[in-house]
Amino acid sequence: MAEAYIIDAVRTPVGKRGGGLSQAHPADLGAHVIRALMERTGVDPGAVEDVIFGCCDTIGPQSGDVARTCWLAAGMPEHVPGVTIDRQCGSSQQSVHFAAQAVMSGTTDLVVAGGVQNMSQIPIASAMTVAEPMGFTDPFSGSKGWVERYGTQEVSQFRGAEMIAEKWGITREDMEVFALESHERAIRAIDEGRFENEIIPYGDVTTDEGPRRGTSLEKMAKLRTLEEGGRLTAAVASQISDGASCVLVASERAVKDHGLRPRARIHHLSVRAADPIFMLTAPIPATAHALEKTGMTLDQIDRVEINEAFASVVLAWEKETGADMSVVNTNGGAIALGHPIGATGTRLMTTLLNELERTGGRYGLQTMCEGGGQANVTILERTS
Repeated sequence: MAEAYIIDAVRTPVGKRGGGLSQAHPADLGAHVIRALMERTGVDPGAVEDVIFGCCDTIGPQSGDVARTCWLAAGMPEHVPGVTIDRQCGSSQQSVHFAAQAVMSGTTDLVVAGGVQNMSQIPIASAMTVAEPMGFTDPFSGSKGWVERYGTQEVSQFRGAEMIAEKWGITREDMEVFALESHERAIRAIDEGRFENEIIPYGDVTTDEGPRRGTSLEKMAKLRTLEEGGRLTAAVASQISDGASCVLVASERAVKDHGLRPRARIHHLSVRAADPIFMLTAPIPATAHALEKTGMTLDQIDRVEINEAFASVVLAWEKETGADMSVVNTNGGAIALGHPIGATGTRLMTTLLNELERTGGRYGLQTMCEGGGQANVTILERTS
């Protein structure tokens, strides 16, 4: 099978809700990383054959095929098309999968894959709530087939995260210890300059705004739970954020024709699904599936990025996989760094790539939970 290579990967800093990126138009955020990617790789933008961007809640400034708008807002050639995809939190990781599959099939040679989200401007689930005046309160309850299968029970990430904590015996204290470690790792990464090669400053915003230097277990313990009698608080959940990220995916022919130096090869890509009510457990079977397909074990994986949608998601995954957490989210995760949902997939990949290079690791695995009970898995092999 033909190979697909990652040539370069960039991202904006992740802005906190109401922070330094909150007033930026999503198309301008996406354009910012696209321009940087083209400049860093030296590729003729006219040779790019498609732009695939992930984005959720595609209304307002994120509507109208924002992938195409980002490309044009970057001043890039009009003949290059763009498409916007939604696999919920895994949207931009899926954009890489689609790009790689196009390259592996031989139908394209150069694809920009990424994602963008401004959650300050368009709150999460806006695509659902905007339809309330039309009589639709959620995506499910009007479906006869859905109700016959799953009833009228609540379907939400918050309920799923609580159910996971209960099923796997994960306490509030367990989650708070994990969350504190996420902040500490992210702060260390910032202070040591580990993100400098991947972040493209946007105006005055030069670094991730989410990590809390003054947080502590004592402060976390004072927060109210999200629901009465529950275990989750805001401290153990990913932060609402703004940002954009993208990578350049190339074929072997494009590498030769454009004189490119790949940073990584896509060793494996897949997506699996599980219970949509638990919603956030699919990284467990998805990881097992990826390892089985490749004949690998987690011991062969040098670095792992698993999205910290909630602390319970990662801790349940740890319990099931037996992963060595010293190689997991080594520079912090979404609890500290934030989760601009449409952009997080390629944000994680950008960080994973740079971490493999920093440490000399060979293989990196990325996975994340997604709405609908889904999870993508990508395994990268460092080549530079």
